[in-house]
Amino acid sequence: MRLVLVFGGRSAEHDVSCVTGAHVLAAADPSRYDVVPVGITHDGRWVRAEVATGRLAAEGPAVQPAEVLDGPDTVAFPLLHGPFGEDGTVQGLLEMMGVPYVGTGVLGSALCMDKAMAKDAAAAHGLPQVRHLAFRDIDLEYDFDGAMRRAAADLGLPVFVKPANLGSSVGVTRATDVGELGAAVKLALDFDEWVVVEEAVTAREIECGVLGYGRLRASVPGEVRPSHAFYDYQDKYADGAADLLVPAPLPPGVADEVRRLAVAAATALRVDGMARVDFFYEEPGRGLLLNEINTIPGFTPISMYPKMWAATGVPYRRLIDELVDAGLARHRNRSGRYGRSR
Repeated sequence: MRLVLVFGGRSAEHDVSCVTGAHVLAAADPSRYDVVPVGITHDGRWVRAEVATGRLAAEGPAVQPAEVLDGPDTVAFPLLHGPFGEDGTVQGLLEMMGVPYVGTGVLGSALCMDKAMAKDAAAAHGLPQVRHLAFRDIDLEYDFDGAMRRAAADLGLPVFVKPANLGSSVGVTRATDVGELGAAVKLALDFDEWVVVEEAVTAREIECGVLGYGRLRASVPGEVRPSHAFYDYQDKYADGAADLLVPAPLPPGVADEVRRLAVAAATALRVDGMARVDFFYEEPGRGLLLNEINTIPGFTPISMYPKMWAATGVPYRRLIDELVDAGLARHRNRSGRYGRSR
């Protein structure tokens, strides 16, 4: 089987994706896969990457997607975090080419990538969440200061401000007054036209992995204990000082509820293949609150998603196999349905 790893990409999470690609390349079973690493540069060119070193520094010759994805036994493994990869765009390309791929389809990928729309969908399904507001850049042009004051009054302070379509905590800021809120929104708008403002909660950060096609399975939950004010980019990828506790020290009933809610949230947002579902656990208080769903989570051996599955009995190499199998099952189930005439 030809396994095409697609990593890098045009988003601000390019470097994180390259590190992920290097680890999956090293771990994929060579007796099962002919692994072909393909990088996407910052400017969107596809290049052959003979060795994924964690950086796309030595760029290979440019290729067209069809050159590397063509073939009856080819499966694509997108490892692209953020826009232009995790948001349904590459998934749409693969669907049009008829190539099986790992992970969630076009709709679920796009929905989970956009935090504002994901929250609307979760609310429609009655899933518990933190209070939030969403703003679009052009709507803020008329009365920016007034919108900031109203947001602070509605949600209280402090709040967290996030670009709607980005991950890895890029562009995320904690704001403690109206002035900081305005600056945080302007920073987030450097990355996206939509921003989400969320109430700050005093809560534990709990995560859970989902896996499979058809009937999703949930991993044991894990807990993140940040070393900074919140689990930011530095804490995730630079300092590495955050504590990742797997399994999370939770009462059995709470751990079971995390797993149930993780599957319910993933199902509601049309997720299959893989995802990491993030919660806040407000104790005492409202209990578990859905934060977000990451359809292409960090995938190094020390990332939370593989660690949670390893603790559930699915080690890293086998996890790759199960994800490929889920992608093939999805492709078989969908293949030919949308090309049929009535």
